[in-house]
Amino acid sequence: MSLPVHRWFRYSAGFSADWVEGVIRAAQTDGPVQVFDPFAGSGTTLLAAESMGVASWGLDSHPFVWRIARAKLEWRSDPEAYRHFMKEVRSAAITERPDTSGYPPLIHKCYDAESLAALDVLRRGYELVKDGSPASELAWLTIIAILREVSNVGTAQWQYILPRKQKRSPKGVERAFDECSRMIYRDMLRGQDMAGPRAQFDQTDARTCASVPDGFANVVITSPPYPNNYDYADATRLEMSFMQEISGWGDLQQTVRRHLIRSCSQHVPERSMCLEDVLVEQPLAPIRTELSDVCNELGEVRKSKGGKKTYHLMVACYFRDLALVWQSLRRVCREKSTVCFVIGDSAPYGVYVPVIPWLGTLALAAGFKSYRFEKTRDRNIKWKNRKHRVPLQEGRLWVEG
Repeated sequence: MSLPVHRWFRYSAGFSADWVEGVIRAAQTDGPVQVFDPFAGSGTTLLAAESMGVASWGLDSHPFVWRIARAKLEWRSDPEAYRHFMKEVRSAAITERPDTSGYPPLIHKCYDAESLAALDVLRRGYELVKDGSPASELAWLTIIAILREVSNVGTAQWQYILPRKQKRSPKGVERAFDECSRMIYRDMLRGQDMAGPRAQFDQTDARTCASVPDGFANVVITSPPYPNNYDYADATRLEMSFMQEISGWGDLQQTVRRHLIRSCSQHVPERSMCLEDVLVEQPLAPIRTELSDVCNELGEVRKSKGGKKTYHLMVACYFRDLALVWQSLRRVCREKSTVCFVIGDSAPYGVYVPVIPWLGTLALAAGFKSYRFEKTRDRNIKWKNRKHRVPLQEGRLWVEG
């Protein structure tokens, strides 16, 4: 989060760019490397690959996160064009009169009147001069990047927005905007002497990897969603609400969730599908018996829970989706390839889901040769108010072949 370019937007789900560079460096001892990330998120893997001078390709299906990463990948464009465009945004903003009446209720809860008025004229100024150029997209990202910093309530970078939690001293809008602009400009200067390939980045579904050619990659570094009920659609609700792309939480289903791997109960509303129909799908054959047992147990446990979350449907759909991802990766990867999934296991309602061996089994069924797991940390030990104490872990699933 402190590295140049990576720090432009503090996305809640990620891993170390230094570690990615280390993986690439190790792979280069065996020859040229081409890197693929089917869940590119805010672009960590792709930015690291560019820094290492290797070709890379990434995908992300979240339309708003994809645009954030796409803007970050313009870090090697003309910094002077960016600085000039930012002056145009400021000049246009001065001519605008604030009108905050059209913002969703969430935005009025997250900003005081003065800050929202200042943000509003910046957004309006940007809308007047935007032209789709790299500088224009970076100006958009500059506005997005300061939204949580200048809020006077709890807007931490994970998904939950806490309007009742007051900050002691939020940063002023003008100061935050100027500081962020200077930071982006300075970081862009670092990329001007780089001659390596630019990353290819598409808004595409990882279950098909449709835009990626056969045999492109010999190194895959990624972190797929965990089946732990984290709603990636909700992670950018504040930003999307401010940009007036959504009017409320319910809009996320159509605009974002329908594109995502189904790793959250919000992605699979009750009666949206039949569990038995999912379980009999061919991609799940290698783990069908064990998966059915877990899903049926979750289906029973949920009856005694107040929220009655559809974890039984979510878990079945999650592994069905990841099975398709592995099949697509087999096509995208060369004969001799290394795949690393940063992944963790799960225990919804206290029912353990053995994510790591199941993903490894699905990888073998797709045509990969072997897998091993490297544990990096224990999970579910920090928060004492968790409703279960099932030991969980996180680490790196290494797949070869």
